Amino acid sequence: MKRTLALGGIAAGLLASAAVAAPAAQADSVPAVNLAETNFAAKQVAAFWYGQNKANLINATPYGVETTLATKHVSTGGASADDKPGVVGSSGDQKAATGTSKNINLPRTTGKVFFLGADHKPHWCSATSVQGYYKNLVATAGHCVYDTVSNKATLDKWVFIPGYYQGKTPWGIYVGKTAYTHYDFDNYEDGDRDYAFVTVYNGVQVTGVAVEKVKNWVDNKVFETKAEAEKARHDLEFKTTGWAGEIVPVKDDQHLATDKKESYKKFVPYDDAFVTFSEISSQNKLEELIRETSTQWTNKTHTAGIVITRISRDEYGNNLADYYWSQDKKTFYVKYDNGFYKATFWLLYDLDFKLKGKIVDIALKDVGTLGSNVGGQGLAYNQKVGNPVFVFGYPSGSHPDGNYAFTGKTLKWAYGKTFKAAAPAVKAEELVGVKSSFTGEGSLGSSWLYRYSNTKRLGYLNGVTIGVSDTDGNKRIDTSVSPYFDGETLAVYKVAEKMWSGKIV
Repeated sequence: MKRTLALGGIAAGLLASAAVAAPAAQADSVPAVNLAETNFAAKQVAAFWYGQNKANLINATPYGVETTLATKHVSTGGASADDKPGVVGSSGDQKAATGTSKNINLPRTTGKVFFLGADHKPHWCSATSVQGYYKNLVATAGHCVYDTVSNKATLDKWVFIPGYYQGKTPWGIYVGKTAYTHYDFDNYEDGDRDYAFVTVYNGVQVTGVAVEKVKNWVDNKVFETKAEAEKARHDLEFKTTGWAGEIVPVKDDQHLATDKKESYKKFVPYDDAFVTFSEISSQNKLEELIRETSTQWTNKTHTAGIVITRISRDEYGNNLADYYWSQDKKTFYVKYDNGFYKATFWLLYDLDFKLKGKIVDIALKDVGTLGSNVGGQGLAYNQKVGNPVFVFGYPSGSHPDGNYAFTGKTLKWAYGKTFKAAAPAVKAEELVGVKSSFTGEGSLGSSWLYRYSNTKRLGYLNGVTIGVSDTDGNKRIDTSVSPYFDGETLAVYKVAEKMWSGKIV
């Protein structure tokens, strides 16, 4: 079954098949479903990233899915053009860079995309702004948008922040609206088509953050079941602009458990556990309990049990009796077969649940389109393999030898000529590679720019990093790989770049 790709798990239109050029009418009819259609919905996304002093942004970690590849270079076959080479213009004119400049002016178009991974934790990839009709387009690796781990449609709470640095958002935050990828990646996770173009709403900046405790009707309420608490949390998230908190268990020592899954063991005096002295003091019963170390039983009203533990002579104490009770009647001590033991008794009591957290209210202002603020790279396709490219991204993680060369905090660049490569592990036989020491996770989605102008800080996007590799086995990353951008890439781009997204405030 075809999995449509859209941010936040909401179905959206894709290019049905990039193998066949889509006519304009068909492209215009591709449905687009919004992630944040209203000011309220946008605030909910922003609250997640900006709440608690931007904790989720600052604590996000580089995405590490399908990062380090056992790349095998190929000398024949591999990537090849499917038509004549061409380019789509950027937001400015540029001249080819020579690659000899000692000082490279980094592009303003590059930034990080943030999202929740399949582990429900915040992560990021590299990405770049691309020129489009509505100046609202972002390019990154396909698996920095599509959830290849849990096979859900997309990664959740997806936003792009150009120029991001340690919580700072100099040109605003851009909430993703709709993502477009190739049919073969959408259906088969084909590494040769591991790229995505994402339309984003106008950027927003936060003008104020107000935080208050959860309203009393929730904060003071105890829910009998976790399902009831989850429903209350859902209602709270739906009715407010943002919620930062958790569901916490609350011990109810007044009621015995009716559901073992939502219960806890409470150690009690033996008579409260409905145990009689004769049930545990006989020779046969002691032998049975000591062999099993614990036992439990259930009747219509309760679940109770005994735990037998071997103890030291010191813990048994100076009592000379063969057995005795603790003063609170919760523990029974016994000598048996030259050993010392204690028996404790428990009942299952009920666990209730409550919400603990805060409401985060975010005030936003519109800062305009992505392209108006940072510009947009052009697109190059069917280019000759062997052309030089600049690679811009946020490499992070260690080399295989354990050396950490990059922090992922600042934008870095690499330069080299492309060559043919393959990575069967990700179903990729038609890749291009470039020599680069960029390490793993953070470099996913890095932009490969052909004919990059150091003056204009613009060029033509000709690839995105989908993995890195140590190709010579010296335990140092030396290669980055990208899908080869051809006419099918252009077809996906053409559908995406004509889609309007608009404002969220």
